[in-house]
Order: sequence, then C-alpha cells, then structure tokens
Amino acid sequence: MKLDEVQEKARDQFSKQSHRYGRGHILENVDDIRAALEALPLPPRARALDIACGAGHTGLYLAGLGHDVTLADIAAPMLARAREAAEKKGLSVRTNQHAAEELPYPDGAFDLVACRVAAHHFSSPESFFRESARVLRPGGWFLLIDGSAPDGNPEAEEWLHAVEIAHDPSHRRLLTPGAARRLCEQSGLAVRRLTLSPFKMPDLEWYFETSDTTPENRRRLYELVKTASPAIRSLFQLGEEDGKIVWFWRRMALVAEKSEKKPHV
Repeated sequence: MKLDEVQEKARDQFSKQSHRYGRGHILENVDDIRAALEALPLPPRARALDIACGAGHTGLYLAGLGHDVTLADIAAPMLARAREAAEKKGLSVRTNQHAAEELPYPDGAFDLVACRVAAHHFSSPESFFRESARVLRPGGWFLLIDGSAPDGNPEAEEWLHAVEIAHDPSHRRLLTPGAARRLCEQSGLAVRRLTLSPFKMPDLEWYFETSDTTPENRRRLYELVKTASPAIRSLFQLGEEDGKIVWFWRRMALVAEKSEKKPHV
C-alpha cells in the first residue's frame, strides 16, 4: 500500500492513538448515524462500507442492524480494535486496510458508503468522493459526517483549521457545506439532505489526550482560544465550564444518492 505524505501521517497518528478511540470516545454515541439513516430506503441487508472506520462505531452500528459491513481504515491497529469490538458484540464484519482515496473494490459493490468524522484527514477529497461514488451502485447512498464551518465565513474556516491542525497535525482540511456539495456534483452524487448543526465537544484536555497533542501545540491552541474574536466566540459558543474550555463544533451531515447520470469531469 503506497501512501503519500499526508496519508502516512494519518496512518502513524491513528496507529499510535488507536487505544483512545474505543469505549468512552465521543464517537461511541451513534445518534447522528441513526438520524441520518432514518429516511434512507436501504435494502434489509445492505452492502455497507465504512471508510476510515476508526474503532468501528459506525460500521458496528450498521452490522447490528443486520447489514453486510466492510470496515476500512488506513491504520491496522484501528482495524484490530474494531474487530475486537465486533467479537465482543457478537457481530460479523470484514476489515480491509487501505486509504480512502483509492478503494480496492469493483464498481457498484455497495449500497451505502459512510464516512464519519474522518474526511478532514484525507489528502485528496476529490479522489475520496469520486471513489465513493464509483463503488456505489446506481441509486446507492453516500453518507458523510464531519466538522465544518458555514459557507461564506473565511474567518471561521481559518480559525477552525488552525485549531484542528494544532491539536492533531495529521489534520488536512475541513470542508464547508458548499465545497462538499460541489464535490458530490462532480462525482455523480446528488445531495438529498445537507445540514449544519451545533454539536458540543469535550473540553480541550480531552482533545489533547485523544490526539497526544505536543506541549508546544497545546500552548498554540490555548493562544488561539484566548485571541478568538467575538464573532468566533459567538459562532462556536466558545467558553468555560467548571474551569474547562468547551465549544460547539458545527457538524455537517450530508446524504447523497448515486445518480444515473454520468458525473462531470
């Protein structure tokens, strides 16, 4: 598996920190996945691919519903954690180690492709969207959940980017809703639902421990919080609770359908 520099950085980061993503992690709560899937007309046993699955929370939820699930991640230790969790739950899943930008599956192999809170680490969002569309059957569904910033607000986008890359240098870039929509359109995916909603994040210390943030970057992040403008503080509801710094992410949930039409090139 040949990786570029961005992919190698993500693989190394999540291999090192895989033990932080199991029980007790914020992604263990799958209410966002449950809500996103409510209106999707999936087959009773859909073929589902969970890209950049991490500890497998999304894919294991899908497997628990009776779907045929493949868990994929760039970091082998993450897949090991996901397999352990599946065994404990009595669930059967497949695992496959690969990057998100080049998928080793035939065209039309899946009814659902999901990616949750991971795409901001990818070296080529364009390739990720295009490959996701390729491996979906016509009429199949694409589900993307990730952090974001409102369209037309470069200050918010840049502040959030600075925060994310300070806490985890393997971060690449968060997509705005408009950018995600354009990538869908270019890949032959028709957006059916796209929401941007506030989501309360754990305090900064949790972030530091989860990503093993360096002391230098911790100081940088505290400075970003200290110097945040009133507009940023208001948008992200940045403040303190019990002496801890907290804020509300803007969580994007995008649901798209694979179009019968040929994608733009």
